Formats: sequence, structure tokens, C-alpha cells
Amino acid sequence: MYPDSPQPTSPQPTLLLFDETLESVELLPEVWSALEDFTNPDVTLRANALDRLINLDAPRYSPVVTYIIVTKIADQNLELRARIIETLGNVLVQDNNGSQTPIEVRTSLHLYISGFRTREIYAMLQVCAEYPTLDNHVLQLLNSCPYAGNHLIDIVKDNKTPLEVRKQAASMIGKVGYLYTIPALERFAARLEIRLNGQKAMHFAAQGNSSDAELLPWIKDALGRLRAP
Repeated sequence: MYPDSPQPTSPQPTLLLFDETLESVELLPEVWSALEDFTNPDVTLRANALDRLINLDAPRYSPVVTYIIVTKIADQNLELRARIIETLGNVLVQDNNGSQTPIEVRTSLHLYISGFRTREIYAMLQVCAEYPTLDNHVLQLLNSCPYAGNHLIDIVKDNKTPLEVRKQAASMIGKVGYLYTIPALERFAARLEIRLNGQKAMHFAAQGNSSDAELLPWIKDALGRLRAP
């Protein structure tokens, strides 16, 4: 869990005092006020707004709230982005009382996540690299994005991408289980091995990208997970 992140007040019957419907949550003045601040350019206001929404447990009860939060998955502020990912990951699992988030909320979130492209996935990998304890939350989100493997492969192969992000991309491919990426991963691993073996054989030649040797074990680990019965 992200350090110092607010926890929703438990239990949460006050959200449903109007008529015990999802719509009643969305009509709460406190919720709309927080959502307005969550779209503010000031990062402090956005962070405080997220605190308020979490304290109201609104992300678990309102498809609208969840939708607006997920649109900020690539927020420029890494710390706030980490808290957003933690919040959304928690929406997809049971709460401490064993209660599941309403299907309307999960459907709204799944629908948006299924359209993630490289930008959103890259943003989540940056969080993984900086906050390893949020790996499971990112996994929860990637499980809702069946074609994310293609974008993860692109990130793994991009030598202009920071090494730690490439490692996280390889790791997530294996952990989520994108089986269709096996051929692409195998080809890339073979290329890295040939390059590294060539450097060893011709030690007098100019050395290639030193990240190859560090990245290869992560790719092999991902392949091991994907090939496991």
C-alpha cells in the first residue's frame, strides 16, 4: 500500500442515505466538489481532492467518479499517479469486509482500461519502478487490458526508454501472462544474446548498450513464466 495514503472510512452507509442507489453517491455535493478540484491544474488541490473521494469511498460506489479518476492515470505528478493507481486497483478487489465493488463501477473501469495505449501503460510502469509495492495494483489494471502485451513489448524493445521501465515491462508481461507475446520476446532475447556473445568474442570491439546484459534476465524470467504449465 502506498505510504500515508488515506483509507476509506468503514463502514460507508452515509454515502447511501438518499436512496441506496449509485446515483445517490454521484449527487452528493461533497463528491462533486472533490471532482471539480480533482480536475484543477494545481497538484495539491488534485491530491487533496483524491483524499476526499477516498474518504467518502466514492470510487467504489460511483461509475462516474471511477471514470474521472482513471482518466488521470498518466498524471504528470508521479506521487499522485501512484495514489491513483492504488485507488483504482483497490476498486477491482474486495474490500476489507469482503464486499465486491458494484458491477456498474467495475464495468466502467474495465471499459476505459481496455483502451489503454502505450502512454498509459508507460505511466503505470514508471510507478512500478518507483513504488514496487504497487505492483499488484498495476497487475489488477493490466488484467483488464488484454492487448497491453503489444505495448509492453514495444517498451521492452525501445532502447531509448529508461532501463528500469523496460525491466518492469518485461516483468508485467510474464506476471499478467500475455502468451501471444512469446514469439516476439523470444526473438528479442535471441538478438540480445547474439549481441552480448559478439561483444565477449570481440572484446576489443566497441561495446554496445550495457543495458542489454541487465535486461536479458528479466526477459528470460518473463518467458519462463509464460512457458510454465
